[in-house]
Amino acid sequence: MRKIRSRAPMALALAALTVAATLIGAGARPAEAAIGPSFVDNFDAFNTGRWHKADGYSNGNPFNVGWRADHVWFNGGVMGLNLDTASCPGGCSGKPYASGEYRTNDLFSYGRFETRMKAVKNPGTVSSFFTYTGPSDGQPWDEIDVEVLGKNTTQVQLNYFTNGVGGHETVINLGFDASTGYHNYAFEWWNGGTINWFVDGRLVHQENGSRGPLPTHPQRIMMNLWPGIGVDGWLQPFTYPGRTLTANYDWARYTKY
Repeated sequence: MRKIRSRAPMALALAALTVAATLIGAGARPAEAAIGPSFVDNFDAFNTGRWHKADGYSNGNPFNVGWRADHVWFNGGVMGLNLDTASCPGGCSGKPYASGEYRTNDLFSYGRFETRMKAVKNPGTVSSFFTYTGPSDGQPWDEIDVEVLGKNTTQVQLNYFTNGVGGHETVINLGFDASTGYHNYAFEWWNGGTINWFVDGRLVHQENGSRGPLPTHPQRIMMNLWPGIGVDGWLQPFTYPGRTLTANYDWARYTKY
């Protein structure tokens, strides 16, 4: 697959992720997180021993959404994250839209992180699978991203942050539409100094630290769906289509290295 750099204004992308890193974890979460073992979760049900749902707060702009636990659901071995206008703005932390975010209770270190996902196709949205840690965990901001932007679901955007420094966006042409079916997205985070990203088992990108130091701190595994505001140059403007938008996840897996 041909690799191309994102043409989105870097400042807009970084502004969005900065707000995420600052405010992620504002909701209920375990007081202290353990370092988690390998696992496979087929999303048959809400596993409260492994995960929690963001609920009752907003990350602030450019996340034009309030997180609601009831917007994370399970049915037939699939997890869904809904984005809609249910009970907004009164029940959406003052935002016009509600959506779901799913996060591990534990932190996870070097290993292989995988999910099988079907993304949302709608300009202005992000369907994600990523790892994150930061001040809410008593650590510097480290992050590794897989993001499908709803403006063009034939591409995936990859990125990482180390101690709050990002700017490593890489956009990959997928060769398929990520919104029309499930596909496997994975990354291997190696203590030896590389991050390898895979799509359907195929290596599509590698970072080796030549563009900046790689993350070193254990991180939470997270998935969310959100509409942007003030970042039209990155995501394009969001217009609610009058129906619920849903990002679906068939399973998630972590293999400790």
